[in-house]
Amino acid sequence: MKNFIYLFVSILMLASCQQSNTENNQTSHEKDAEGMAKFASDQEFRDKHENPEAIAFDPMGEMVSFPTPDGKDGQAYYVKSEAPTKNYLFVIHEWWGLNDHIKREADRLSKELGNVEVMALDIYDGNVATTREEAQEYMGAVKEERANAIIQGALNRAGADAKIYTIGWCFGGGWSLRASILAGDQGNGCVMYYGMPVTEAKDLAPIKADILCIYADQDKWINEDVMKKFEALAKATGKNLEVKGFKADHAFANPTSPRYNEEAAQQANQLAREFLKGKMD
Repeated sequence: MKNFIYLFVSILMLASCQQSNTENNQTSHEKDAEGMAKFASDQEFRDKHENPEAIAFDPMGEMVSFPTPDGKDGQAYYVKSEAPTKNYLFVIHEWWGLNDHIKREADRLSKELGNVEVMALDIYDGNVATTREEAQEYMGAVKEERANAIIQGALNRAGADAKIYTIGWCFGGGWSLRASILAGDQGNGCVMYYGMPVTEAKDLAPIKADILCIYADQDKWINEDVMKKFEALAKATGKNLEVKGFKADHAFANPTSPRYNEEAAQQANQLAREFLKGKMD
């Protein structure tokens, strides 16, 4: 009889553990599906992104590697400042990956901002998409733990006394915010171009950087409704947030996209540049 009771209790404990693991896996899956990643299975979102055009590119910087807390290495396109500085700008790519367009943006920002070390982080670990199907696959495969490790590795490389600024577009817009959140007290300025923000107070609470959100009023996904909710969240958590909408569509600031809007892009880039320069020494 005692053996029977022991067996019965063991079965109940095993079932409880299995249920707990299932719930944890579901929670982990839901967490991975936050932000831009939740669009990875959205066929309409995929089809909205035409394959990028090739661009001419003469790099100013070079690829560098750095250790990450998960025991691997991360990499970034690095554009060194001409003079010593504590300012570091993390540039985070769109869903295409760290392609020549993003490297060229890193070069542009380095020239325009001047006193800053620029690191365009590779969240895809070397994968660069040339088709929207590849981009959908790579974005869907991103794990939050690995992306966080890459960002933390870049923070470690910058050093504890570095002043951190972040900027990104689309997928990178959401991760620009998350990178500034991870930067904590080192964060000074965060620019998001049509990126999905966090939605929970507990997630936004650690950020110290001021935030600039740029969005397109014709964007079906990152639109005025999303921005209003984020504004309410920022206000509730005491964060400094500026939001600017443009009469344009998603990816309007990307010259390799047929939806590129030169006038809106120039205005948005000027706004972002002035925002970041205003935060730098």
